[in-house]
Amino acid sequence: MPINQLKSALRFYFITDEDVTGFSPVKQVQIAIKAGATIVQYRNKSFSPRFFEQVVVIKNICKCNAIPFIINDDILLAKAVMADGVHLGQDDEDPALAKRILGPQAIIGTSVSNLDELNASDLSVCDYIGTGPVFSTLTKVDAKKVIGLSGLKAVVKASPVPVVAIGGIDQTTAASCFEQGAAGVAAISVVTRAKDPLQNALQVASACGCKPPSAVASPWNDEFALIKKLIKKMPADSYLRIPPGDDACLLMPINHPVITTDTQKEGVHFRLEWQTPEEVGSKAVEVTLSDLAASYAAPISFFVNLALPGYISDQTVENIYKGIKKSLAKHNCTLGGGNISAGFELTLDLFAIGQGRKDIFPVRSAALPGYNLYSTGLLGLSRAGLEALIRKDDTFDELIAKFKSPSARFDAAQVLAENKVTCVIDVSDGLAGDAKRIAEASEISVSIDLTSRAFHPTLVSFCEKYRLIPEEMVLAGGEDYELLFACTPDLFETMKKDLPSAFKVGRCLEFQGTHMVNMPRNISSFQHGLR
Repeated sequence: MPINQLKSALRFYFITDEDVTGFSPVKQVQIAIKAGATIVQYRNKSFSPRFFEQVVVIKNICKCNAIPFIINDDILLAKAVMADGVHLGQDDEDPALAKRILGPQAIIGTSVSNLDELNASDLSVCDYIGTGPVFSTLTKVDAKKVIGLSGLKAVVKASPVPVVAIGGIDQTTAASCFEQGAAGVAAISVVTRAKDPLQNALQVASACGCKPPSAVASPWNDEFALIKKLIKKMPADSYLRIPPGDDACLLMPINHPVITTDTQKEGVHFRLEWQTPEEVGSKAVEVTLSDLAASYAAPISFFVNLALPGYISDQTVENIYKGIKKSLAKHNCTLGGGNISAGFELTLDLFAIGQGRKDIFPVRSAALPGYNLYSTGLLGLSRAGLEALIRKDDTFDELIAKFKSPSARFDAAQVLAENKVTCVIDVSDGLAGDAKRIAEASEISVSIDLTSRAFHPTLVSFCEKYRLIPEEMVLAGGEDYELLFACTPDLFETMKKDLPSAFKVGRCLEFQGTHMVNMPRNISSFQHGLR
């Protein structure tokens, strides 16, 4: 989660209370989210396996409402339920160990009671700290000495990460904590032990500047009702004789059908804390249709099989389909149908049918010695955007946009087809991997030639900041979805005016005993797995 997004999430930090009879943590969380809580921590010092399902239910409620879910103390429990992070006390496990187990995207918080503990703590992997008690509290029996507002201010001033104030905070004292520079305040007993928990939670939210959501989402539970909503008002054209809704769709005859498949899986290809559901849906269409663009095929119909975990709401799925609909309309493609089933992770299995050209069908095996290798646009930007998200750095929005919102290059494909370019592949796995596929299929060798033209200035700036190598981003990056093609230099010159962003990335040679003759060591294809 980028730092600015994290700071917003920390604003109203709700922590569950296991010591309230008749007021379960599940109900506590529902009320807190209804009031406007921005992050939830599950704390249960008496946790045992019998509480596991309770934690899963709370996780699902939080994720369903796009609320980060944190586990107190227990790294393995956080891993088991796929929580967004963990909060650790001074006497708990090492935050670095939590980061290794939960992954670099995990939110790691730690408790710091005073400046001495702050100075003694390694915060290099921590995303925030909780400090206090600011005021006296009865919620935590082992609470340390009250630090007051002056102690809070001192910790905030010295801390390199955002600070959440905790301990005895209610609707009357929250504002004073923000005045000392706190990014957020933690609320427990002011909500859980109140006569009217919802009213108190609403007052705390107001003091934090947080508004209640217009509605609290619930996990999906009706497959057929959801399908009806998803296929409503989907675009149709002359190819789609029987649209979604029957057992199968019926298409008009296609003379040169081109078929492709793809998959988008949460945690592997996308994360909902990084991308909106609309962006997930739109990207699913673009990456699938990119293979049709590389085949010079006009998209005809698109199919989606959804696996939905318990934390996905109807509204989230509808928003995914808004993105799908937007990209389908952009490419004049219909929705043919699909399926919905329960699943452990949100997954979109994708299938598309296109109409191929009768005069030409490009393949990877048509490169010849003497050809050059060209890209229709700059590479490595999507990978850099992914790295920026992993590093929680939202200052490189241009790169992040390339990762989140690619576009199938049908415009470039049209130019290549009209000029009879016969060797094309879309760059989904990085220049090194996809150039090697051309070399292997064509039984040639490829020499990569990258000049300054190959490197976007923002990519260079990003690599300088994080001591990365731009060439490695371009070579081993992925998901750029530009088109990589081989042709003679003369033919490229005739096309250049219609492909202004295209440039040379290599040369095709007689086979030299290896398919890639000058590839740096340790460079390989992009692997589709978010770290």
